[in-house]
Amino acid sequence: MSAPAKSELERWIAVRQCEGREVEIIADEAERAALAERFALVSVDRLSAKLVLHRKGEDVSANGQLQAAIVQSCAVSGDPLPAKIDEPLSFLFVPEREDYEEDEEIELDEAQLDEIEYTGDRFDLGEAVAQSLALAIDPFATGPDAERVRQEAGLAEPQKKSPFDALKGLNLKE
Repeated sequence: MSAPAKSELERWIAVRQCEGREVEIIADEAERAALAERFALVSVDRLSAKLVLHRKGEDVSANGQLQAAIVQSCAVSGDPLPAKIDEPLSFLFVPEREDYEEDEEIELDEAQLDEIEYTGDRFDLGEAVAQSLALAIDPFATGPDAERVRQEAGLAEPQKKSPFDALKGLNLKE
């Protein structure tokens, strides 16, 4: 398996130091700039996450809250569009499975869908938070000028017509 790419928000946590541990992640200016570039945002003005970790054997659950202030581009006009993100976080870090081949297709049951595999004796909690930020961004967010820009570009939706509009011009009093 190839080594994972370096995260913009690395926060490595040792599995043996997890039980009941409270972790607060606050992205510094350089990390926020790198995340903005990664996720094609104008800026990430604030990013923090508070999580509580619990360990059961080699599995570690992390639950908490993500809060961020971002500026993204309006999906229609491209204008800067500020947005606030306040999302619950829930992760389950599990040891990497070795019972399948790298290119083998595997099926996951519902309980496994939120699992994040780790190798060795630690995992990157910061990367999980960064990926959660990406999932919380509305890719189709529009600003106040979006409708005007749509109309100017000829992309406005045509007026919805009633099925009775065709009858309006008929003279039915004969």
